[in-house]
Amino acid sequence: MPSWSDPGRQCALVLMFVLIAAAAGADQAGAPAVLSRDAEGRVTIRATRLEEPLVLDGRFDEEVYQRVPAMDEFVQVEPDLGAPGSDRTEAWVFFDANGLYVAVRCWDDDPQTIVANEMRRDGANIYQGDNIAIALDTFSDRRTGFFFQTNALGALRDALIPSERVIDDSWNTLWDVRSRRFAEGWMTEIFIPFKSLRYVAGRTQIWGFNVRRNDRSKNEITYLSPVPRSYGQSGIAVLSTAGTLVGVEPPAASLNLELKPYGLSSVTTNRDVRPPVSNDLAGDVGFDVKYGLTRSLIADFTYNTDFAQVEADDEQINLTRFNLRFPEKRDFFLEGAGIFSFGRVPEFGPSDTPILFFSRAIGLSGGQAVPIVAGGRMTGKAGPYTVGALTIGTDEAPLAGAEATTFSVVRVKRDILRRSSVGLIATNRSRSLAGPGSNQAFGLDGSFRFYENIALAGYYARTETPRLRGGRDSYQAYFGYEADTYGAQLEHLTVGEAFNPEIGFLRREDFRRNMVLGRFSPRPASELVRQLHFEGSLERFTDNDGRLETREGRAEARVNFENSDTATVTYLSSYEFLASPFTIARGVVLPVGAYEFQDVRASYRLGPQRRLTGSFNLARGSFYSGDRSEAGYNGRAEVTPQMAFEPRVSFSWVDLPEGRFTATLLGARGVYTFTSRTFAAALVQYNSSTSSFATNIRFRWEYTPGSDLFVVFSEGRNTLEGPPRGLMNRGVAIKVTRLFRF
Repeated sequence: MPSWSDPGRQCALVLMFVLIAAAAGADQAGAPAVLSRDAEGRVTIRATRLEEPLVLDGRFDEEVYQRVPAMDEFVQVEPDLGAPGSDRTEAWVFFDANGLYVAVRCWDDDPQTIVANEMRRDGANIYQGDNIAIALDTFSDRRTGFFFQTNALGALRDALIPSERVIDDSWNTLWDVRSRRFAEGWMTEIFIPFKSLRYVAGRTQIWGFNVRRNDRSKNEITYLSPVPRSYGQSGIAVLSTAGTLVGVEPPAASLNLELKPYGLSSVTTNRDVRPPVSNDLAGDVGFDVKYGLTRSLIADFTYNTDFAQVEADDEQINLTRFNLRFPEKRDFFLEGAGIFSFGRVPEFGPSDTPILFFSRAIGLSGGQAVPIVAGGRMTGKAGPYTVGALTIGTDEAPLAGAEATTFSVVRVKRDILRRSSVGLIATNRSRSLAGPGSNQAFGLDGSFRFYENIALAGYYARTETPRLRGGRDSYQAYFGYEADTYGAQLEHLTVGEAFNPEIGFLRREDFRRNMVLGRFSPRPASELVRQLHFEGSLERFTDNDGRLETREGRAEARVNFENSDTATVTYLSSYEFLASPFTIARGVVLPVGAYEFQDVRASYRLGPQRRLTGSFNLARGSFYSGDRSEAGYNGRAEVTPQMAFEPRVSFSWVDLPEGRFTATLLGARGVYTFTSRTFAAALVQYNSSTSSFATNIRFRWEYTPGSDLFVVFSEGRNTLEGPPRGLMNRGVAIKVTRLFRF
């Protein structure tokens, strides 16, 4: 019989007692710590399993809130990098058999200053008030993820994060939230069903996770897992800096099937088509199906797709000779749109970079709707690959001059290195717009990020179109340094004379573009000013024979104040060569020739914590052969937290030897939100450039999560003095959808 006096046996006995004591200590504490930080401050979070679901009411009165310690070490990125938040923020992460719970309590030393004025589902103004945002990297690839955002009113906003610093808010899913104010701040409880997320197979998950708090009254941004200052508010989408969430155990895979039929009734008058249509009564039905092939790959099918509920486009004034791009607003095309993005296209402002797949090329022709018969799509992740495939068939539409056409696109991206990717895209349009035959586009692109702030990107693409001769290629190379204090960009872009992506978008054709930009953004020691920005850039456009077409030099100074106001002054020096006469306004034609002109622009943007916010703009200078003055305002006026008006006013007074004219754009959107899932909105617009007056009124009621009732009225009138003056089109539509989830 072995003796316990043996040294080996004694060591084993001691080790056994240590393990028993450690286990007992963990038992006594209830569980290991819910949060730990490494030397760089990055957090590891343990989710706590619930035996019973939380009552989603925003009250925090369940026993689990007393038993599980809160994560309350939020760190500032603005204004004082690395400092604790001015007010305490507490967060918890729980899960049960159905989904994930995230609870956040936001303390505030002056609760009267909490900014909460947006309740609309997916309302962009959630950004402009106090809000909480959550990022989930469910594939743990440190690149892609899901985004959820809410505020003290319980608004819901969700999005995909397809790549670093990009938030694609076109995506929608089922989730729920309840927010509530208390005497010293506000708090929110969020529930995200596992069926609403995509993740790798397996019982035990390791996810990326971060929480961001925006405190608008203090103009302060804090994170649970800190991000570099240069990322600012967009740091929530930089998943390489996110913390790590462990302990989540979703249930075994279920059927993961969604069916969403719709019914539609409408009355339409349209005098823009031949023959005209008057009070045409119609009805229709269709459906969408979504099926999870795996936990990370989703297939969609749509039949007889209808977009009657879509809001009208915001009018734009175009005083250039290049095409305008209007954003996509149709739900089917919005979901997963980021997967199909190609090359480097800036998110804001007009871009000369070609878009190889632009979904507005499908189902629209000459401003008229074209019936979509059916379509299918597959999107998701497969290991290091992100894949997207889509095919849509449209019917003929003689009134819109469209033939029956099939549109197809395939997109594949492969993750490489730590934060980089390479990809391929191919598109096909079965009937080309340029003549008999089909149109194809093919491309290879890459996006590379090194260290914290260095970005490289580029692409090569080619199109094939019958009857078009000449250069069919396009390519781009980009370098960017994006630090907080210094920034620089270099870019070269070439578009061949026959480059023609017919399921895409080209703002201008047959050109070469070279651009250089430099930025200096110091942070002075001031109680008034948070940061200064001094920026200069030069762009040169030539045709592919080297002849100069456009040159624009820009110098800009911007002041970001501590109260979140922003003042900007910009000087522009421009050169334009017109190779053919340019009709800039009705009856005003600029002759062929070279033109040099300059202007100065000033703007002041009021901080979003005010009840009246927005941008005031002024500009004055030469313009082609004469002069131009501009004035405008684009903003928002809060009446109550549920009611707001969003006026938009723009005047351009142009005085040329060839003629004088005023380009006027007037618009106003009124919104009343009954609940976070029910609202009414009215949009009224007048555009002198198109002599149009348009009205669009929408009511949306999400009567059960994922199921909607829409009532839409739209009308367009021509304001010309002579015929055809008056009513051009009018429509009333009632649409009901119902989501069935299995």
